[in-house]
Amino acid sequence: MATYWVPFAVVALALTAVLVVLTRLSAALFDEDATDLTSTELLVNTTASQVTLAAMLLVVGWLTGVPADSLGLAWSIELLAVGVGTGLAFAVANEALMRVFDAVGLGYDDSLREALTPTTLAGWLLLLFVALPVVAGFEELLFRGVLIGALSTGFGLSPWLLGVLSSVAFGAAHTAQGWVGVFVTTLLGLVLAAVYVTTGSLLVVFVAHYVMNAVEFVVHAD
Repeated sequence: MATYWVPFAVVALALTAVLVVLTRLSAALFDEDATDLTSTELLVNTTASQVTLAAMLLVVGWLTGVPADSLGLAWSIELLAVGVGTGLAFAVANEALMRVFDAVGLGYDDSLREALTPTTLAGWLLLLFVALPVVAGFEELLFRGVLIGALSTGFGLSPWLLGVLSSVAFGAAHTAQGWVGVFVTTLLGLVLAAVYVTTGSLLVVFVAHYVMNAVEFVVHAD
């Protein structure tokens, strides 16, 4: 089956732009404190939007014949363990960096995290076993698997260059966390890109991303 890289790339970049716009809209919403949605409703809405975008990306990838191995879909217990260890290291580094920013008066905007933090057991189950895996899965599929792996395979571009560009886009897709959050997320994107290029594994960065997010929510839960 022929692979139609250009149409796939156009759709992938368009979905990236959509994600950035949606994030900016959500940032404005939280800045204005204008939402009456509960944490559960926000989690359901976030999950549904990410599932929709991921489904669109996967369908377009299938229709255009993009090979699955270009995304880095290898699986093994060793890769899973590397992902867990990397995620824990990221969580520690992220917490330390946030404390540094707080110490110098550049506070992290945690309004989004607070709005999404559950208040019930069912909410925590939804967060930890549905919402966070979906978000980490879609973001890693898009920003690492597609924007680095697939595009470097399809167009012969340097995965390191694509890693830098995708990390900038990754940061831009987190404006709901304020400019400090965007900066930190861009740095995280660069490290995730380096891990992805080095290991060639989408599983490693997905697990690392999920573990870091889960630890952050648990540590900062009231």
